[in-house]
Amino acid sequence: MSYLNQVTGYRSDLLMNRSVVKKELYTLLEPDGLVKNVVPGFEGCEMTILSSPKLGASFVDYLLTIQPQGKNITGFGGNGVETFFYLFEGKLKVWNENEEAVLTDGGYIFCPENQKLYFENQGEMARAFLYKRAYEHLEGYEAHTVIGNINEVPWVEYEGMKDVLVKDFLPAAGNLGFDMNFHILEFRPGACHGYVETHVQEHGAYIYSGEGMYNLDNDWVPVKKGDYIFMGAYCLQGAYGVGRGEPFAYIYSKDCNRDASL
Repeated sequence: MSYLNQVTGYRSDLLMNRSVVKKELYTLLEPDGLVKNVVPGFEGCEMTILSSPKLGASFVDYLLTIQPQGKNITGFGGNGVETFFYLFEGKLKVWNENEEAVLTDGGYIFCPENQKLYFENQGEMARAFLYKRAYEHLEGYEAHTVIGNINEVPWVEYEGMKDVLVKDFLPAAGNLGFDMNFHILEFRPGACHGYVETHVQEHGAYIYSGEGMYNLDNDWVPVKKGDYIFMGAYCLQGAYGVGRGEPFAYIYSKDCNRDASL
């Protein structure tokens, strides 16, 4: 059962689950089986911790369902921890010590490591994705608050492929103050990565649209809307968009702009 798919009570068939957990390497979490986690400071929020260092990740990802008047007014992050908040649907007031805004569907805020994130639901039930990571300092550079709406960001062809498109949330490509970025990658049916990638960066990816086949360490794994994938450093990875109807698309994080530490 899961509060996400509202399946409760005895099953009419065998207990089964598509989730795969290979710590340090890769993980697939389907919605069925996910449970609520109590996180201090979050009021009126149903939360699931997706990735964490216990899984092998250097970051923590959360999935949030925020009830009307749900909020965090004690602050999240700061003190060396950067945060990113993305609103799938709803209407929330968000702020830190420097800026505030009202986010609607597709809205997001990034708070640097010296700024806590606060939010309060100003509408009906909302759904959101939340991320935190210890910031890696680089002398002479620092990140800054970023607020925007991904629906206002144009699609760009991914590595020259017209049926694979990408959007970037943060200006990390031109600013070494940022040690991570968030992206959306969208595959039209039949489209795929140009090659199976192998790299030091980690990913946490939440699939919000469509269906795909994902190569994870050379295991071909079927995935679909509502699934979450963690990809560890050097995990082989690549995907095909499959199915009929909506494109296969996901939001994902990637560490960047830093050397490997010893």
